[in-house]
Amino acid sequence: MKVKNKEIKGIFVIVTGIFLVFLMFPAFRLLVKSFWGQDGATMEFYISVLTEKGFLKALGNSFLVAGTSALVTTVIAFFMAYTIHYTNVHRRLKALIRGTAFFPMLLPTLTYGFAIIYSFGKQGLLTKLAGRQLFEIYGFNGLLLGYVIYTLPVSFMLLNNTMGYLDKKFMVVSQIMGDGPLSTFRRTILGPLAGTLAASFIQSFFLSFTDFGIPASVGGKFDVIASVLYSKMLGSIPDFNRGSVVAVMMLVPSAASILILHVLEKYNVRYHKISVIEIRKNRSRDWICAAVSLLFCVGVLSIFAVIFLIPFVGDWPYHLEFSLDHIRAVFQDAGLLSVYQNSLYVAVQSALFGTVLAYGSALITARSTVSGKMKQIIEGIALVTNTIPGMVLGLAFLFCFSGTGLQSTFTILILCNIIHFFSTPYLMMKSSLAKMNASWETTAMLMGDNWVKTILRVVTPNAMSTILEVFSYYFVNAMVTVSAVVFLAGARTMVITTKIKELQYYNKFNEVFVLSLLILFTNLAAKAIFQFLAAGKFRKKEKKNMKRMKRVAAAGLAGVLGLAVMFSAAGCGKAAESKEQVVIYSNADDEAVEAMKAALDENGYEGQYIFQTFGTSELGGKLLAEGADIEADLVTMSTFYVESAQEQKGMFCDLDFEKNTLDEYPAYCTPITSQEGTIIVNTKLLKEKKLAAPTSIKDLAKPQFQDMISVTDIASSSTAWLLIQALVSEYGQDGAKEVLTAIYENAGDHIEESGSGPLKLVRAGEAAIGFGLRQQAAADKEKGLPIDYIDPQEGNFTLTESLAVVDKGEKSHEKAMDMAECIMKNARKDLLSVYPIPLYEGESVDSSKMSGNPRVFSEKLTVDLLKEHQELSESCKPE
Repeated sequence: MKVKNKEIKGIFVIVTGIFLVFLMFPAFRLLVKSFWGQDGATMEFYISVLTEKGFLKALGNSFLVAGTSALVTTVIAFFMAYTIHYTNVHRRLKALIRGTAFFPMLLPTLTYGFAIIYSFGKQGLLTKLAGRQLFEIYGFNGLLLGYVIYTLPVSFMLLNNTMGYLDKKFMVVSQIMGDGPLSTFRRTILGPLAGTLAASFIQSFFLSFTDFGIPASVGGKFDVIASVLYSKMLGSIPDFNRGSVVAVMMLVPSAASILILHVLEKYNVRYHKISVIEIRKNRSRDWICAAVSLLFCVGVLSIFAVIFLIPFVGDWPYHLEFSLDHIRAVFQDAGLLSVYQNSLYVAVQSALFGTVLAYGSALITARSTVSGKMKQIIEGIALVTNTIPGMVLGLAFLFCFSGTGLQSTFTILILCNIIHFFSTPYLMMKSSLAKMNASWETTAMLMGDNWVKTILRVVTPNAMSTILEVFSYYFVNAMVTVSAVVFLAGARTMVITTKIKELQYYNKFNEVFVLSLLILFTNLAAKAIFQFLAAGKFRKKEKKNMKRMKRVAAAGLAGVLGLAVMFSAAGCGKAAESKEQVVIYSNADDEAVEAMKAALDENGYEGQYIFQTFGTSELGGKLLAEGADIEADLVTMSTFYVESAQEQKGMFCDLDFEKNTLDEYPAYCTPITSQEGTIIVNTKLLKEKKLAAPTSIKDLAKPQFQDMISVTDIASSSTAWLLIQALVSEYGQDGAKEVLTAIYENAGDHIEESGSGPLKLVRAGEAAIGFGLRQQAAADKEKGLPIDYIDPQEGNFTLTESLAVVDKGEKSHEKAMDMAECIMKNARKDLLSVYPIPLYEGESVDSSKMSGNPRVFSEKLTVDLLKEHQELSESCKPE
């Protein structure tokens, strides 16, 4: 036993060391950042966050919608699990219920919001089938629907698993003793499930409380805490100290839930032997349960039906002819195969090492005689990881490991996944190991085998079914997660969910659904393989099958390890190949990126660079968080952001080539595009509503446009700055405030966080009028969509984007400066055709392509001015 304890203690040291370095230390750094300012420790950040307009309301909204969705989800999951375990409905319907309950976990949450819009929106599939919009999808309703779908798999998994271990003979005993149906139900089902029901509620609550993918699509003006965190960290002006405060505030409920779950653990009922009895016949019960469960299944699956439809039509809802153009567009993307391989590599490695970590941890608590304190530490770790938000974990990793060898690597993504999803796999392994014969290790030791041999030869084969289930769980979650990895993935380590976020930025929602299908089919294949191995090959029926079982177990494990080695080799090879490439980070639109790529390829740089695109606020956040430690060698970004990053981080070097710009720019950057704001309209909707198109931004404040317009929030996107510049320039501060207040009132739920949000809604028919970037609307008009743009009377104001080379000292890439010069000199011709504003001497533009009313703001665009206009915007928002 001493040898066993020694080896177990070694595992304990490794496990606790991993969580100390990659959970406790990052969390501590996050906590320090919330207290530590330029002048040392301060409570200023907490005071300002807690007293700022809207924060407490957003916090209350989060508790309300997360609590409601958790309650609804737990009730639905309970009903579906009850139908499986306590009724005699047909086995195929039970299989459908199981499959439907798990289906949403096979897709990233970013997809859910789009699915709801394209299903229940004004031009949605289900809306068209019903002949009218069934309910308002923005705000509380949309969030509730999205959260229930999102959390259903976890809630069902907990309740379905626990119901399988309830001894049904106690129902018979209760009935014999004269208990009525309700009393029997309460004592033999609800009572033993009390702890699991509470755990289901808490799990569902925190998944909803911390998700930002669904609010980004259908949150409307119903602000939630996750959106506040994202806005603070990656808004138009990132504020990491106050963002850290919001992250810490999100951990407070997590700490409370840990105590609750710990108390509830003692109420869990465990049966040492499960009696197999025939379920009592009751046709009324079976019909009711079957009908309601089938209704739940149809409801869930119908929402995702659009995913299988939208990618195969020309352009929903305007061009409904069958088309494979969107499929081709995705799979013709040269970088897609690489991104898909990255995802598989990260998923397999996360599953492999995560399973080993969960298995080792479960051995400590379920198969050892170490002290209770050691076991309590492992249990505590599981409780903490069970409730810590993925966004918080990702941000903590960003702060902690920027500038280290882990930054923007596969390793940091894998470690983040392992920590983030540890709790459920650990509990699955612990439950499985605890049910095995406790004397195996003692018997093996008496026979001369050491502890390691016993684990490998006896315990592991018997636990192989659960091991594969754990592997599958890690794999699927690593394929769909975005909340943490969105902060950590780099150009060389982009995964498919971050690719979806990039396509969202480009308004390519058809392609978003194509990639969602790719993730879905990958996860379906993975789950089918592992469920077949776990359920079909490792069910020990007779002693004579033990040898065959061990052979299959060995083959299955070898296959898994083989996959891991294969993807590891591919990943390492790819990393070595791409290490010599110049990394270019950009917030540019698709057309600008293509123009820059064409310029580089045509001038001898093909294959020597990697492009990684971000939203403006996301890239701004990375610049200010990472400085010269950023992965990028070359950056294209909004000029005022480049200047701010240089001022704060001193991260760019002077350009060594002649620029000849029309206006004066700092020595470290040169402009590449100038983007204009404009009014965007859906001509079809305006015609249906018999409304004249607006001619000015002030027109958007008119009562006839109530609930028909969409604009961007300047707190999260700099695109909104173009609108506010126009109003302030034309009407002054007071006049701008009056007009903007009425515009926000008309916009209602459609004050978007993304600069492309208004165009997305106008294109989808959710809004008739929006304000956004002129060239994006022009591109949609050229495609034949019912989209047009109107240059406002107040003027088309501009934001320039510039090129800068990151100063990494001796680590600076020798080709970065040459590529910067190549882009400046050779991409401008193509860029001018999309962004028709001259920036360099000798440039000219066809007057027919120029905006009708180009204007320049009287003040220099700086971060301080942006803050001033943000304050103006906040004062105009409704309470």
